[in-house]
Amino acid sequence: MTLTVEAASRTHQGLVRKRNEDSHSQGQWLYVVADGLGGHIAGDVASSTVTGALKAYDRAVPAEDLAGFLGRAINQASEALRRKTRDEPALAGMGTTLVALLRSGSDAVVANVGDSRAYLIRRHGSGDGAMVQISEDHTYGHLVADAEKVPNLHERLARFLDGREDGRSPDLTPLQLLSGDRVLLCSDGLSSYVPHEQIRAALDSDSTPGDVADQLVALAVDQGGHDNVTVIVIDVT
Repeated sequence: MTLTVEAASRTHQGLVRKRNEDSHSQGQWLYVVADGLGGHIAGDVASSTVTGALKAYDRAVPAEDLAGFLGRAINQASEALRRKTRDEPALAGMGTTLVALLRSGSDAVVANVGDSRAYLIRRHGSGDGAMVQISEDHTYGHLVADAEKVPNLHERLARFLDGREDGRSPDLTPLQLLSGDRVLLCSDGLSSYVPHEQIRAALDSDSTPGDVADQLVALAVDQGGHDNVTVIVIDVT
C-alpha cells in the first residue's frame, strides 16, 4: 500500500506574550515544532536556530535509518545552538523544547526533548478514535516521585536543548503509520491550556488538516491565549 501525507501548520503569539518564541518547520519528510524557553534569554532565537538547522535534514532516508538519522540531525541542531552562543555570548542560557517526526513510507520516528508533544489518533477503520500521546514530557513532575510536594518543581523542565552535551539527547519513538492516522505535533501552548477531550474531538473529525489546525489554535486563544501556540496536523491516507 502506498501512503500519502497531507499536513498543515499554524502558529499564534497568543494574547499575553510580547513575542512568539515558538518556531516550526513543515517539510516533505520532516516536521518540527520547537518552543523557546519562556523567561529565558532569547527563546525565539533558540527555537528558530534549531528549526533552521533541521530543515537541511528534510530528505528521504531508508526506514531502517530513520532513528539514527533524526538523532544525528538533532545533535547537529544542538551544535548550531553551541555555535550561536559561542559567537554571541549574550545569548548564553537560551534553550528550547523540540518535537519532530521524520517519515519514510509507512514508517516514522518521533523525537522529543522537553514538553512539546506528539499525539496520534487512528480514524476511519484503523482505530477507535482514541488519542494517544506518543511523546513523554521531560518535566520533573513525570520523573521525580512526589515532585508536586516541592514548590514550582512539578512543571519545571528536566531536559531541553541548550547546546550542551550532558544528557540533552532526545527520546526516539518508532511509529508505524496506517491509513486514517492523524498525528499532531504541538507546543505546550496548546496541551497545557486546552482540555485533552477538546483536542481529541478536534482531531477526530473529517475536517482538513488546515481546518483542524485553525480550530486547535482558536481553542488555545479562547482559553486566554496565555502562551504562544504552534501546531502541525499530519494526515495519512
